[in-house]
Amino acid sequence: MSKTGVTFKKGHWEKAIVIGGGMAGLLSARVLSDYYAEVLIIEKDDLPMKPEIRAGTPQAFHPHRFTPRGKMIMERLFPGFNDELLTSGAPSTQNKMIHQTNQYGSLVMPNTENDATFSRALLEWVCRQRVKGISNIKFLSKVDVIGLLMSSDQAAVTGVHVREREQLGQQKTLDADMVIDTSGRSSKLAKWLQGLGFDVPNPDILKVSLGYSTRHFKIPSHSSVKWDVIRSAGDPSNKTLTGVFSTIENNIAETVLYCPGGHYPTTNVDEYEQEVARLADPLIAEVLQELEPITVPRGYRITELFRHHFEEMERWPSGLLVLGDAFCNFDPIFGQGITMAAIEAEMLESCLREQRKHPLPYFERNILQKMNEIVEPAWWLNCAADLPWQGVSYAGKPLKGIEFAQKYFALYIKHATTKRNFELYGLYWAVNTLLLPLDQIVNSQMISSILASEEESSESKELLCELSKACGQTLEEQLSQIIPSFPRAAFEHMNAQK
Repeated sequence: MSKTGVTFKKGHWEKAIVIGGGMAGLLSARVLSDYYAEVLIIEKDDLPMKPEIRAGTPQAFHPHRFTPRGKMIMERLFPGFNDELLTSGAPSTQNKMIHQTNQYGSLVMPNTENDATFSRALLEWVCRQRVKGISNIKFLSKVDVIGLLMSSDQAAVTGVHVREREQLGQQKTLDADMVIDTSGRSSKLAKWLQGLGFDVPNPDILKVSLGYSTRHFKIPSHSSVKWDVIRSAGDPSNKTLTGVFSTIENNIAETVLYCPGGHYPTTNVDEYEQEVARLADPLIAEVLQELEPITVPRGYRITELFRHHFEEMERWPSGLLVLGDAFCNFDPIFGQGITMAAIEAEMLESCLREQRKHPLPYFERNILQKMNEIVEPAWWLNCAADLPWQGVSYAGKPLKGIEFAQKYFALYIKHATTKRNFELYGLYWAVNTLLLPLDQIVNSQMISSILASEEESSESKELLCELSKACGQTLEEQLSQIIPSFPRAAFEHMNAQK
């Protein structure tokens, strides 16, 4: 059903099912609870009784963090969420220092925000407890969704087929007015749709060959760590590792080594120490000398990232949506994943509100179009960040202006670092973490200023050569041809909140 004619019950549609109980699922359920009389979250894992890593989140041992945009959305959907993390033992970033190093130098700046830093286990636990407190949301755990329940004409999803994990032979169906797939990278939605006769476009694929290796350390009770984050960036030209140090709850520090392009950090204890010592900046190794290792290094590997194009399908069943990593997934280094899920949940909320006031046909397809507008700039930025690394390749729709962006971003970072311009450096991260749109750092005034300041550098000369291909045009006209013009859908709701 398209939900344009569905019967309301006390101002709500009847029932929604969310596939997956991770962060994208929890955020979706929170939004759906305002519009559906019943929301059921179906999770394949046995949900832990305290903050613990669950089997379905292999990346959970590795660092997780809110971006400013992600925190804003969480605080709106769950007022007091940051304070609850702090009360649960998460340390605060306030008055701690941020140390950023790249191939051009280092920047050190204070963090004045009272933000919690946490493990994925604590983040999910606090969020899940908040969602469990919403009376019309229920959880169904240790259950696999094995397919979609369709109407007789195959035009609508009317529920799901499920199987209990502890009773593999028993299958049953669950009815719903809306099914939302938030099951992440392991989503089987494309295969389900193909099996039902739908023509599913090929996804864009970033063959990233990405490797993480993380180790946890105990902070002695008599010690205090003055650092919020220490980040030593790797160099794509010689495939050196990136290292990041931060702290989480229970007086634990974590260090992650990271590299795209198939150069995987080690999980051997002795070799890990050597790799930390070889980082571009010795500060992380120096800080770790005062801490006690409490785990061996643990690895995480991602072969490829993908972006589905469900929005291009000529036929899309009503009663079905998808968001989070099941729609498009990202290199975790910028922390875009949770933030994107939060932005998509906000978009879902806005669309549901409008649909309830002014019902229109093809409701789900319209949402997919808007979700794609949100995903597009984030995917482009992700590709721009990873493609300079040797061993990373791309297969999919053309990425307009990506080569220019790589050269410009390299010059931008060099300029911000060598000139010790904290504002410019912060703008770069604000754009890459989806707090600000791309045109905040890619515009004629900014580029002109940086080119003028760096006119003798090889990077500046390369950019000028690229721009000179469009003769007789202003810089603004040249940029309009080189750089894609992204929809501002991802920022509309944030602006409306101001």
